[in-house]
Amino acid sequence: MENVVKKNIRDFSLEELKVIFVEHGEKAFRAKQLYEWLWKKSARSFDVMTNLSIQTREFLNSHFELPAVSIAEEQISEDKTIKNAFKLADGRITEGVLIPSTKRMTACISSQVGCSLTCKFCGTGRLKLMRNIKFDEIYDQVAIIKEQAEKYYQRPLSNIVYMGMGEPLLNYSQVLKSIEMICGEDGLGMSPKRITVSTAGIAKMIKKLGDDEVKFNLALSLHAANDEKRSKIMPINDQNNLEILAEALRYFYEKTGSRVTFEYIIFKDFNDQIEDARELAEFCKNVPCKINIIEYNPIDNGEFQQADVLKVDDFAAYLESKNLVVNIRRSRGKDIDAACGQLANKNGAILAD
Repeated sequence: MENVVKKNIRDFSLEELKVIFVEHGEKAFRAKQLYEWLWKKSARSFDVMTNLSIQTREFLNSHFELPAVSIAEEQISEDKTIKNAFKLADGRITEGVLIPSTKRMTACISSQVGCSLTCKFCGTGRLKLMRNIKFDEIYDQVAIIKEQAEKYYQRPLSNIVYMGMGEPLLNYSQVLKSIEMICGEDGLGMSPKRITVSTAGIAKMIKKLGDDEVKFNLALSLHAANDEKRSKIMPINDQNNLEILAEALRYFYEKTGSRVTFEYIIFKDFNDQIEDARELAEFCKNVPCKINIIEYNPIDNGEFQQADVLKVDDFAAYLESKNLVVNIRRSRGKDIDAACGQLANKNGAILAD
């Protein structure tokens, strides 16, 4: 018998699956049952699909593959944060984190294996980009973290942030497709308003989000509202400077009506002065926004240090005096390298054995 090249079953739409089933002599509604197993029940094997006949499951196993993400390593922090090393079907490793708090259960997920942007303060930026993560692999990360929230904390997943490894807007189509499946009634049924996609600032793709009239939230990793400083820590600013970004953000807001979140990691003696806060307040005039001031998490041999707590509080107070909405985000999961900027496959190679 000739070898059958198996295709990923999750690459097919429901309508395409119906055609396949009818051609195989099955009723079309069986395709709907399969689709529910794939997306609503997050099945990772055809064999668990018990309302399909054994013959149907044999047909699926012989003609299709269901490459699923698995947990290569799970670490639980003192503060109950859970960090996962996810093994993809090709053996590559990426990372995702469950961040529990009193009000939320948040999944922080990755869109790329490694990253190409080389931001100076980020552990992931030291890794080279290995590949984009497919939409079904992104979906699997969410499904697994959702299961962890229910297993360990008996609470449902409430929020998803695309703030793990990689630049989501450089994997645009797969990220949007993953959100479609996560939010779909046939999928996990999450509200797009509970999803935030974070970008280092790729202006043309921010405009594309506006053109596509996305319903999820957008966060911009800003970290300095001064081109010289921002370029020093984020090389992407050379092609996407603050003026270009401001124009793209205004366009995004006009198209979607969604206010933007500015993420601002605060570094000791670099961007923690009141003058820096003044520049940030000025930049905030471009678009309705809120600001997350993020405590820095040092990485090995990094050139930056954590800002003084009083400096951070003074910085936030200045912004609030300008009637800006400000949250100070204290770090979670630092003891297991699960905090912001620390995802760097420290405990496992980028390619598993």
